[in-house]
Amino acid sequence: MNEDEPSRIDLAEDRTILANERTFAGWVRTALALVAIGVGFHALFRTMVPAWVPRAIATGFLALSIVTILSAERRAATVMNRLSAHVVRTARPMNLRLIAAVVTLGAAALIAAIWLADFG
Repeated sequence: MNEDEPSRIDLAEDRTILANERTFAGWVRTALALVAIGVGFHALFRTMVPAWVPRAIATGFLALSIVTILSAERRAATVMNRLSAHVVRTARPMNLRLIAAVVTLGAAALIAAIWLADFG
């Protein structure tokens, strides 16, 4: 075996890193689905009486999306810090943090809009 070629252990570590990135992407999809459920629930049931009930349920889904994306980012960053890539180019932890921050800010903005906006 050539010294420049990665070993089977190195390649296995690379596969683990890629699996971690796919898992993070799956959790991002789950968080975005929770956002969609929250917004959709509010849109469908906003005329429900009392008015705070659909807002509270939508807020619950949006808050769950925030918890999901933040915990996914923490877990993915922890795995990435323990492993080192050999052949593949990996996502940088900062990019994962940026994705988590954008989803979190978007969900928080939607929570504020649901409670503060007058939907007539």
